[in-house]
Amino acid sequence: MTRTQGMLSLAELAEEVRQRRADTVLMAFTDPYGRLMGKRYDAEHFVSHGADHGTHACDYLLTADMEMEPVQGYRFASWEQGYGDVLLRPDLATLRWASWLERSAVVLCDVVAADGSDEVAIAPRSLLRRQIARAQSLGFGARAASELEYYVYQDSFRQAADAGYADLTPMGWYLEDYHMLQGTREERFNGELRRHLRESGVPVENSKGEWGRGQHEINVAHADVLTMADRHVVLKQAAKEIAEGLGMSVTFMAKPAAGQAGSSCHLHLSLWRGEDNAFAGEQRLGPVSGSSVFRHFLAGWMAHADELMVLYAPTVNSYKRFEDGSWAPTRAAWSFDNRTAGFRVVGSGQSLRIECRIPGADVNPYLAFSAALASGLDGIERQLEPEPMVEGDVYHASDLPRLPRSLAGAAERFAGSEFARTSLGEEVVAHYAHFFRTEQAAFDRAVTDWERKRYFERI
Repeated sequence: MTRTQGMLSLAELAEEVRQRRADTVLMAFTDPYGRLMGKRYDAEHFVSHGADHGTHACDYLLTADMEMEPVQGYRFASWEQGYGDVLLRPDLATLRWASWLERSAVVLCDVVAADGSDEVAIAPRSLLRRQIARAQSLGFGARAASELEYYVYQDSFRQAADAGYADLTPMGWYLEDYHMLQGTREERFNGELRRHLRESGVPVENSKGEWGRGQHEINVAHADVLTMADRHVVLKQAAKEIAEGLGMSVTFMAKPAAGQAGSSCHLHLSLWRGEDNAFAGEQRLGPVSGSSVFRHFLAGWMAHADELMVLYAPTVNSYKRFEDGSWAPTRAAWSFDNRTAGFRVVGSGQSLRIECRIPGADVNPYLAFSAALASGLDGIERQLEPEPMVEGDVYHASDLPRLPRSLAGAAERFAGSEFARTSLGEEVVAHYAHFFRTEQAAFDRAVTDWERKRYFERI
């Protein structure tokens, strides 16, 4: 197998350090929001010590809110427990250049108990590892891709913050879906992003204009599901830091502005036995030829979408994206090559896969892929059958139930889900139910611009 450009072995990093071409290693993991957290290590010290021993971090990072406030009410960490340490154990298979930074590499870490004994069950990467192990116990590997959309603005992050994130100037000024001329104007950012990702172990297939002003999509090569989730978080970090360096800003909000398209993260997933796609087969399901594995996986993924919705749509803003006729789904139906359905089956034979169009760009990939695998594998184990394929405009299929409309409702479905507790674990459900309820509560306390505009004078 051809080695991915930009990846590093520890020995290669050591030589780069000796030649003074590398002096910094970012040791990072994702918090529940999907943000990279960690430390910058002196590269020489990483080679001699950090790679083998890891580093410690405060366990509050898995319970803090977006503002880094230590939230109470978690079993995992609290003031009462003294906020101790977890160990960040580098996964050296993820060691790569961070070419957008000067003389820097990045390695992603698993979060384990401070004594190095067990993985921390609630850590996002731990969740995905357990579902991968479950798939392997059934004889499957999983391959995946996540297609990320984002908006880019001419304003810097600091300027955007000072303006209250209002009235920003988008990089493009008209809808630019597949538009080559507007895309050329925006190569200052997107070209830099593609080139740096390629040099940093994230092989890029393409980028394209999307259905919003200043909105783009970037697609990277599919991989095993853990590698794909890792690529996803590296991509987001690179995009933000490249924008910072250019005096611009980028957002992965699901719905940054009313009246414009939301930003999606379409998940593509298939199961494999060795080098063969386990979804391929001759059994007919509507227009699709596939295997029983494909059929049962699709049924399971769809059956549990409602109760695991918070793992696909994790913020209050996520649910603003689900509008009829907006390219975002509103119902969990399936169809073949139909962008109005929540589950779009695409490809054939060895390329047959399921595309879930529910997640937005704000998704934590480790959580979303964990939910997808847990659901699909349950469908295989219980031999579930999918509902009939829906044809035409799924937005107007009024007989189909809608996806959850709010984080509050989705969080309660998740908290009460027996399937979630069985497949993900009681500890995980309790932790993330509290996490999502806390996020909703923060919004419920806020006074918004919408309220001021509507009520300030006229109420």
